[in-house]
Amino acid sequence: MAEPTTQITLIGTKLATIGMEFIFNGPTPECESCKLRNTCMNLEPGRRYRILGIKGELVHDCPLHEEGVRAVEVTESPTIAAMDARKSFAGSKIIYEPIDCDVTDCRMYDICHPAGLKRGDRCTIVEVVGEAPEECAKGYTLKLVELRR
Repeated sequence: MAEPTTQITLIGTKLATIGMEFIFNGPTPECESCKLRNTCMNLEPGRRYRILGIKGELVHDCPLHEEGVRAVEVTESPTIAAMDARKSFAGSKIIYEPIDCDVTDCRMYDICHPAGLKRGDRCTIVEVVGEAPEECAKGYTLKLVELRR
């Protein structure tokens, strides 16, 4: 499998820690007039990212982050998701379809519909992590898999 691509972006200095994961939510109204907007808003909204490195000590002023922002190197994080056990094979290339379930108060709902993945994403099953932590309320037989776009 190809190495994940990396990007340089800006993040609040309090959040700039190697290994920290976050979901990029996109710009706020305060970002519209910022001179750093293009560097700061270069990620895809709704995706999960992991910080791989801190780039230098320079801190930039930011209207949202009290202590400013700094440059970091990020990559899109793999995601753990529950999938139909019959379709869960390491190395498989899939088009992601979340489990067809409307039981939103289920304790597994978030792992069956993980943040950072969207219906139709082309993914690779990096690893079958194991069995689902509990039985599915809808009766599906599920496995936990690590997915990478």
